[in-house]
Amino acid sequence: MRPSENLPSSRREDIASPDKRDRAGEPGRSGAPVIAARGLDLVFETADAPVHALKDIDLEICRGEFVSLIGPSGCGKTTLLRVIADLERPTGGAITVNGMSPDEARRARAYGYVFQAAALYPWRTIEKNIALPLEIMGIDRAERQRRIGEGLDLVGLSGFGKKFPWQLSGGMQQRASIARALSFDPDLLLMDEPFGALDEIVRDHLNEELLKLWAKTDKTIVFVTHSIPEAVFLSTRIVVMSPRPGRIHEIIDCDLGPDRPLDIRDTPEFLAIAHRVREGLRAGHGYD
Repeated sequence: MRPSENLPSSRREDIASPDKRDRAGEPGRSGAPVIAARGLDLVFETADAPVHALKDIDLEICRGEFVSLIGPSGCGKTTLLRVIADLERPTGGAITVNGMSPDEARRARAYGYVFQAAALYPWRTIEKNIALPLEIMGIDRAERQRRIGEGLDLVGLSGFGKKFPWQLSGGMQQRASIARALSFDPDLLLMDEPFGALDEIVRDHLNEELLKLWAKTDKTIVFVTHSIPEAVFLSTRIVVMSPRPGRIHEIIDCDLGPDRPLDIRDTPEFLAIAHRVREGLRAGHGYD
């Protein structure tokens, strides 16, 4: 059964009509999708038995969306992100990224990837970490410096370029990692629980900063999280996944508008969406 078959008829019409604008002031799902997966499967061969990580994934993500993947540990959220990034190869179905295969998109540097840990090189300064993709691409020094300055300013790290990663807090390191992922100006940003290891106060701050960055850059963002409040606060849509084999149980719109202060989390509208996500996760587990 497809995820859309579980939804009300009005929601199925939304999925079937990608030209509709989802909400005033936010990007509509229109035009060719940035990511399109059809019947996607992935089976890992192991010594004792095959592991079915993803099964029958159908998903479209269009330009300018902020889509969160949420589900229990082992449901395939990160695996799906890694398939998009060509870090894993599907064993069935089809997927395109910007109209290309994931391999072609990777070679074309069509996306930036932010890992759970900042993954900065400790022997490089922050500005040299940000510069690394540009060096690999052969960008000249003057242009590299311009982009480094823009990136540091974008993530609020101006003045910290000469510091080494170990001289910065965990939150600042993650911001540097985001700047590195954006240094070559990809249209698509893939983020794998980038704030999961941070305390709640820092996480809240970085959630606010990420929304501002998204508004400034108009990137398409695919974001993996275990946190229901984080998913609701950040997203235009939430993809609820069920336990292995990872399937899409439900896709939920977040009709909260583009301006989202932290106190929006106390509003009835926010709580209603969070409740729907929680119920989707329970139903995906098979709980009553």
